[in-house]
Amino acid sequence: MIELEMTGGLQQTNLIISIILVLLLMVISRLRRVLNESGTWAAAVLGLGVAIAGHWSWLMILLAFLTSGFVATKWKYAEKKSRGFNEGKEGERDWTNVLANGGVPLFISLLALYTQNWQDLLPIFSASVAVAASDTFASEFGCLDHRVRMITTFKRCKPGVNGGFSPSGQLAAFVGSGFIALFSAALGTILDAEALSQPVHFIIGVTVIGFIGCQIDSVLGAVLENRGYIGKGTVNSLAITSGAIIAWFLLPIMSN
Repeated sequence: MIELEMTGGLQQTNLIISIILVLLLMVISRLRRVLNESGTWAAAVLGLGVAIAGHWSWLMILLAFLTSGFVATKWKYAEKKSRGFNEGKEGERDWTNVLANGGVPLFISLLALYTQNWQDLLPIFSASVAVAASDTFASEFGCLDHRVRMITTFKRCKPGVNGGFSPSGQLAAFVGSGFIALFSAALGTILDAEALSQPVHFIIGVTVIGFIGCQIDSVLGAVLENRGYIGKGTVNSLAITSGAIIAWFLLPIMSN
């Protein structure tokens, strides 16, 4: 019988479950066209790195983000496509998107392997993914809302503009972040993770940090991306990094 615990790295159980999950990821991704070919291979490599260096449950958290993000992308997809808000031909994403959203979680996983501290880095990992989910939900559910204002000036702007936010998008951002927080908490509880000694603190902390990270993404989009200084992928990565840094400082509060 396989014993489940929050110990990652090259531990046998972690390796077995990680490889199985990555194989399932590749098959389902291509069958459901969640990612294109380059995105699938990038997700497989990145996912294997997260699962082995971090923990297989961390890959599950990323998969929860990928799945929920795909559902959000498919929501009213025909209308999004007609207005030019679509991702890919059928909602699939490529390797650049995978790297932008998964690069920071991969770094946190490698840091966990180096320090052998999977317990304390779970909240930080979860918060980084929560930022990605919050931003994706805000974009996909908020892009069709006409009540859009620029986050830096609060003046009305067109839907789909970098830095624009809407009531629907803000609500979706909170839901996306909360979903990752709840999913992470459920997995952590099953695995008896030390970070879940205070599950309410964990869930609130991850949810709030994810939502804040989404706002940082919007500010960076308005100030830097709209002026051509950086691209969308860089904005995503910087926002996710900010979420991880905030979680690092709030770790004592989230875990106790």
